[in-house]
Amino acid sequence: MRQRILYITLLVLGVTIIGSCKKTPGEGGNARIKGTFWVRNYDQLFTYVTGRYPAINTTVYLFFGDDVSPGTSVKTNENGEFEFQYLRKGKYRVVAYSKQRQSTNTTPDVTAVEYDVTITKRKEIKNIGLDTLNN
Repeated sequence: MRQRILYITLLVLGVTIIGSCKKTPGEGGNARIKGTFWVRNYDQLFTYVTGRYPAINTTVYLFFGDDVSPGTSVKTNENGEFEFQYLRKGKYRVVAYSKQRQSTNTTPDVTAVEYDVTITKRKEIKNIGLDTLNN
């Protein structure tokens, strides 16, 4: 009888511990973030957009929650499209890098293009777009 009570107690304790674990943003769910990464070309004075086309074979990074390092990355396809699958509820940051409009010797030649996304439903699909600068 004692052994049976011990097993039941351990089972209840195990279920309680497993059930109380909070799942953080990241892979392991059913949600998705997808979008298209676009390149915008400007005139010489950076006043008018002269053209727009998909950014092909460009790396797009996904940061989970408040992480400072990307959790995963994907390359855009021939249409500039990207997709991160199997995500859990939480906050995410999508980042890609673009050429700077006017870089000098003292400024970097690339800049981060960022988009914050919050997934609130288990099977949610967030469709975003990212615009890059002059390429």
